[in-house]
Amino acid sequence: MSTKQVATEIADTPEAWENGELGQSLDHAVVASSKVASEMDEALGLQMISIRLNKDLIDALKLLGVKYEMGYQPLMREALKRFVEGEYKMIAQEQLERQKAEKKRAATQKLAKVA
Repeated sequence: MSTKQVATEIADTPEAWENGELGQSLDHAVVASSKVASEMDEALGLQMISIRLNKDLIDALKLLGVKYEMGYQPLMREALKRFVEGEYKMIAQEQLERQKAEKKRAATQKLAKVA
């Protein structure tokens, strides 16, 4: 470093990473090899897929991604995850209601036999 260059030290804190002071310089970015990318996907439990979507939907997701400060693909992943979780909850609730109704029917039938 020449005497004319001044280095600014940025504290290595979670906040510095979150607000972009660290980790967002393209000067230090490199494309991961396909092996490393594959290992990362495996470690994160991710699988690449191909899907065709309406351009309007992609544009809307990109716009929402700007609002939520994330890319449209992670946003899609989050939306799909929330949808599946909601469906599972709905299915579980329906099953619970069926079980309650069955217990109530069984109790009613038992009382009818006793009477």
